[in-house]
Amino acid sequence: MKGDKRRFSPCTARAVVEILDYYSIETARKHAVVIGRSLVVGKPLSLMLTARDATVTVCHTKTPDLKATSKRADIVIAAAGRGRMVNSDYIKEGAVVVDVGINTDENGKLCGDVDYTDIQGTASAVTPVPGGVGAVTTAVLAAQVIEAAERLGSRG
Repeated sequence: MKGDKRRFSPCTARAVVEILDYYSIETARKHAVVIGRSLVVGKPLSLMLTARDATVTVCHTKTPDLKATSKRADIVIAAAGRGRMVNSDYIKEGAVVVDVGINTDENGKLCGDVDYTDIQGTASAVTPVPGGVGAVTTAVLAAQVIEAAERLGSRG
């Protein structure tokens, strides 16, 4: 997290950044809210976004007035671990939403932390669950495994 290119960043946090880059979503001078403070996603992602000149607020399910804090963000990353918790009350018009969550609903169906249907028309872009961050995380992991193997092979 110090910018040492010899180290690997956490795969899911890296996947979020890869998605933002792929869709040319600028982070510099943007306010990003990361809902989730885990060592695997929330904290490393907040450092990665800060390194890209975003102003980052890290929140969690116990954050007072989480809805109002989130609603001020240009980019919202939901990694709280609560199915469909983030709805249009949390999202300002035109915000970008990245759903990192993977949960099951009352019917056993996969869902994210974001109520995808509810935020349609409010968010300018939102990642789906399944088929969003999880798929990119797998690709990032594979790329890091290959790079690690290549590094070992080059040591001879």
